[in-house]
Amino acid sequence: MSWVKEISKVLYVDLSKKTFWVESREDLFSKWLGGIGVAVQLYKEEVPKGADPLGPENAIVLAVGPLTAVFPMASKTISVFKSPLTGTMAESHAGGRAPAAIRFAGLGAIVIKGASERPVYLVVEGERVRFRDAGTLWGMRSAETVGRVLREALPGAGLRTIMRIGRAGERLVRYANVIIETYRHFGRMGLGAVFGSKKLKALVVIGRRSSKVPKIREYREAYAEILEVARGAATKKYHELGTAANVLPLNKLGALPTRNFLSGRFEGAESISGERLLESLSRRLSCVGCPVACIHLAAIREQYEDEKYFYKVENVPYDYELLYALGSNLGVSDTVGVLKLIKVVEEEGMDAISAGVALAWATEALERGLITKEHTIVELKWGDWQAYSKSLHYIVEQPNDFYKVLALGVREAASRYGGEEFALHYNGLEPAGYHTGPLYHLSLAIGGRHSHLDAGAYGMDEGLASAKARVPEPEEAVRLIASEESWRQVLNSLAVCLFGRRVYGPGAVTKALRSLGYELGEKELEELGKSIYLERHTVKLSEGFRPEDVKIPRRVLETPTPLGFVTEEYLRRGIQHFAETIRKQGR
Repeated sequence: MSWVKEISKVLYVDLSKKTFWVESREDLFSKWLGGIGVAVQLYKEEVPKGADPLGPENAIVLAVGPLTAVFPMASKTISVFKSPLTGTMAESHAGGRAPAAIRFAGLGAIVIKGASERPVYLVVEGERVRFRDAGTLWGMRSAETVGRVLREALPGAGLRTIMRIGRAGERLVRYANVIIETYRHFGRMGLGAVFGSKKLKALVVIGRRSSKVPKIREYREAYAEILEVARGAATKKYHELGTAANVLPLNKLGALPTRNFLSGRFEGAESISGERLLESLSRRLSCVGCPVACIHLAAIREQYEDEKYFYKVENVPYDYELLYALGSNLGVSDTVGVLKLIKVVEEEGMDAISAGVALAWATEALERGLITKEHTIVELKWGDWQAYSKSLHYIVEQPNDFYKVLALGVREAASRYGGEEFALHYNGLEPAGYHTGPLYHLSLAIGGRHSHLDAGAYGMDEGLASAKARVPEPEEAVRLIASEESWRQVLNSLAVCLFGRRVYGPGAVTKALRSLGYELGEKELEELGKSIYLERHTVKLSEGFRPEDVKIPRRVLETPTPLGFVTEEYLRRGIQHFAETIRKQGR
């Protein structure tokens, strides 16, 4: 059996009819590899133009790649869906056990469509699907509790993953996420709200199969070479400090967003740095098939109420984006306070970046008198993590109209209450924590997801600042960003973690694929990446997205970066060039 045939089965699930079936889609997997390449095509087939992101016509596509479960760091599941935040095709990636479980279930992709009338969870075991009642799970306060209940209810052998939503997804918070196992997520762009709209509380996948690679000698050689690099300097940072290592260098550069991007430096950066959090480190974890162990957990030790000698210890995952969004951008420098805020978003099932940016906007809107304490219920002040903790719960509980609107995202909140000049978002998606310069903000405007994950433009800015080099013209910047984003589409189709982008260069990818029977050279891979890049953008254009309509947050033009002030003229020129290029190439 060829490797393409081995990985090309797609499981379709219709929640409305409670039916399922499996199709072999060698046509897609042979042309697009897997991951994002295949997921975009399945999205095009399943989601009609004009579909409501929270309607039954929206579909959830989950896809893995040809390297999944057979090569190091091929540890991502790619999800594609129509985003309730942006209104266009979106994607989110997650690790944990999910990719290996899907692969060992004998599947290359899962498509979930329709909507259930009552809460359900799905149990996928090979080509069999069980529809289970989730009425008792719906409304549980902690997403972690849901996972524990399902683990106890579904004992047995095999590689198992549990993807579930918290209360945020149930209440259709537009930036709700999907939690995988305990510490991994489909975080950005609101997949949790799509789960909630379908009354899908959880998806459990159990894999029991195995596979035999076609060229065992070549495979072992390629595997050993990739593993050696994956254990070396290319990933050392992610293992030792994790992405929290970014806090102090970005702060020194003046690129750490602070108090709703009012500044690029935070006086409390040391207290929320990766170095400080090592003092609370309890353990490091890896996704299945990854030697890096980039998941860092900090232990919070708290005394029980009215108990003098008894304590409870909770493990909280942290990384740079969470420390920025719930730390510097809210002015919170209390180390334990930041961890407790992270714990809240974990329990409720919210994207930390969007939630933190929403609270930063609300804090400034309160300061400026656009809203009052009657709206926020608690007095939101920079650095007051206790107030922010309550406010995070209110976003989910939605006790008044203000929190119902805040649950829709910063764009909707500013449209309703004002303050659009300091509302941080690109096409409705709140930004990650890099105020590095013009290339980064241009990448957010033109990226497929409007996310820092689309391309490493923040690194390009940092390189320019370090070398004191000239900032490229906007047209050249677009070319650089598009080139980097195009190669990422190859990695995302292989379903390789982007922390491995220095591990999986063109030579390593070619060698790995050849050991599995693929005859693809570096040039062919480069062209495939460009094709997938174009597919992602043309789908968005077909859904009505106009790059020229993306609003530039006024605040990013007012706060200096390490490369000086970003100008609207620079960004507009870049956006216009991008729009013209994509439309021309997409004809």
